[in-house]
Amino acid sequence: MDARAHRRDVGGATVSTKELRSRPIVAVHTGDGKGKTTAAVGMALRAWAQGWSVGVYQFVKSAKWRTGEQAAFAALGGDVTWEKMGTGWSWSRAHTATDPEGAAREGWGRIREGIAAQRHRFWLLDEFTYPLAWGWVEVDEVLEVLRERPGTQHVVITGRRCPQPIIDAADLVTDMVPVKHPFTQGQRGQAGIEW
Repeated sequence: MDARAHRRDVGGATVSTKELRSRPIVAVHTGDGKGKTTAAVGMALRAWAQGWSVGVYQFVKSAKWRTGEQAAFAALGGDVTWEKMGTGWSWSRAHTATDPEGAAREGWGRIREGIAAQRHRFWLLDEFTYPLAWGWVEVDEVLEVLRERPGTQHVVITGRRCPQPIIDAADLVTDMVPVKHPFTQGQRGQAGIEW
């Protein structure tokens, strides 16, 4: 078979199929619909199945909360780090801790260092859009870290109201749009569905 059949023109450069399968991506799951974290955790599960180091860092969910996804990864074992860096659930900045902004900045600082050290092959920055949108973490700094990250580290960012520069820089963006949700009919969150 002709070797040229395994090469493609991408953005003016000729790259091999193997190179195309190894390119690190930045993905964003945003929008007002349900399923952003769920979809990202599905990607993390695929990364785990490849034997990759996986890091899940939750910026808003409280450390007191127990989720099915975290329990599943704990049962599976492997090289998985799951940290809750948040101070409590909020879409409106109503936090229970005294310094949620400081906690977000500290968490981002640890992630920034981890990306530089290539601590994980797959990073899930869950609900990271909130500290970005609120100005707690500088968007320009995050963009620089994402652009300059070494190796083949994939990064997935979730949350509502993702800043446009992050969307513009991402390779994959999904906007979760609510069509119908039982919460609008008064339903409360349920085990096995919401957690």
